[in-house]
Amino acid sequence: MGNAGILITRVEYIKSTGKKNFVIVDAAMNDLIRPAFYDAYHEIVPLIKSSKSFIKADVVGPICESGDYFCKDREIPRIKPGEFLAIMSAGAYGSVMGSNYNSRPFPPEILVDNTKYAIIRQRQPVEKIWELEQIPEWK
Repeated sequence: MGNAGILITRVEYIKSTGKKNFVIVDAAMNDLIRPAFYDAYHEIVPLIKSSKSFIKADVVGPICESGDYFCKDREIPRIKPGEFLAIMSAGAYGSVMGSNYNSRPFPPEILVDNTKYAIIRQRQPVEKIWELEQIPEWK
């Protein structure tokens, strides 16, 4: 089942320090924890090939944790902010291992069959994360 799913993420920023390149995306370790947990390899490809050149980069999420990454020092096609990446083989892992860490909602899940698609789980509203929280009444 793992190979049946992909995580689609949008590139937010490209940061270059002179020594290292970072591709900062809107997905995070709460959406796919395997790279952070045990350095699992997931192929990362652009949804639309717009460049034939490559860069060596870390693909990282926006949480600002040292474990919030999808790959490190990997040759990937050069990509621009606003473009989309597909993180492959995320199927079973993204859904069952996902969390609301850092108050991040679960992404929607979309089933695709050739040219047809259906939303099978809506994006989680942030309010649902806090729904069961309460201020205690001390006794």
